Amino acid sequence: MLPWVGVLIVILTVYAILKRYETRLVLFTAGLLMALIALKPMEAFSQFQKSMTNAGLISAICSVMGFAYVMKLTQCDQHLVHAVANTVARARAILIPATTIATFLINIALPSAAGCAAAVGAVMIPVLMAAGVHPAVAAAAVLAGTFGSVLSPGSSHIVMVAEMSGASVVDTIATVTPATVVTGLIGAGVLTILAFLRREDRGHASETVTESPQFRPNPLYALVPIVPLVLLVLGATVPAMKNWGLTVPACMLIGTILALLVTRMNPAEVTKSFFDGMGKAYGDVIGIIIAAGVFAAGLTQVGLIDLLLNAATGARGAIGAAGTWGPFLVAILSGSGDAATIAFNEAVTPHAASFGLTIPKLGTLASLAGSLGRSMSPVAGAAIIVSGIAGVNPIEVAKRNAPGMILASVVAFLMQGL
Repeated sequence: MLPWVGVLIVILTVYAILKRYETRLVLFTAGLLMALIALKPMEAFSQFQKSMTNAGLISAICSVMGFAYVMKLTQCDQHLVHAVANTVARARAILIPATTIATFLINIALPSAAGCAAAVGAVMIPVLMAAGVHPAVAAAAVLAGTFGSVLSPGSSHIVMVAEMSGASVVDTIATVTPATVVTGLIGAGVLTILAFLRREDRGHASETVTESPQFRPNPLYALVPIVPLVLLVLGATVPAMKNWGLTVPACMLIGTILALLVTRMNPAEVTKSFFDGMGKAYGDVIGIIIAAGVFAAGLTQVGLIDLLLNAATGARGAIGAAGTWGPFLVAILSGSGDAATIAFNEAVTPHAASFGLTIPKLGTLASLAGSLGRSMSPVAGAAIIVSGIAGVNPIEVAKRNAPGMILASVVAFLMQGL
């Protein structure tokens, strides 16, 4: 009987998340309630404490967010965006896909979807609209690239899956890179084809477009956000550098020091910004992971995990489908795939071998699917931001991205979930 009570609580949990109640509160309450029903409330509290002190997750995620705050303070992120935008703007014939791909690449270095959308959208949406692209397509071109963060070493999902599997962050990223690149190209390509067929790629110059002030990107400033990513890749792939200790926190600190040297900003302000970012990461990102851990502990105590394992052992397609379209659909409806993805990865992904899959493959599939769903959600923060810049309804933006993202989710499942 207990597992079916758990099923009811899971349904209510999903409903509450879709209704946009506080995610951490919903997950924690659901997990504690299930533990109480199973007469093992202390298991929920033990899991809470365990998740609070997960050194690998905390050090990686918090240091990345600290570095992101420094990039914003020093405006190195703006220099990177403008440097890329100046190149893309010259490619008139491929302006729409080039914008999506540029956003995708920038989002790897600047992992926040909303932050990346704001930075890139403020520059590229006016450029696209001035070139005659329909405002909704201009906004969609930026939104379609905001899942590049799936390949970021600072992604909470990547770090969680890496910790779970014992693989390095770079190796975990390598697992999902082919599927992410292919789905990124699908999103850009389908949006471009539909814009061409609907004649929305030309002849729609808007009166609301105004010339933005000239911004001259500094090449050194623009390179700073990329340095930690390069160091991480080199540290994991170049034999001579594998013993250098180029961990995620080390690379983020090197990038922060480099930003301080290049921009010559007040060291006290840079330091304060870095630690403010770390605190924000713990409260927002680690907070969801802690709450999702309690939720997964509750699922275990009521026997729902065992029920799932017994029912689906060997059903690779079923679990791959659940890991794809579960986070995908929740992300579309809620505007965030984080809660569903983290909950799935806490509860199901550790048992990936029972379904004939690996932890990195199943865990990163859920992360990619949730990000794809968010990239066509009209209520996602990034969608609202780009829609505001373009002056259109977010629904119009979501409609233009939907075909590409749905096709991309199918391809992601075929590449990772079977």
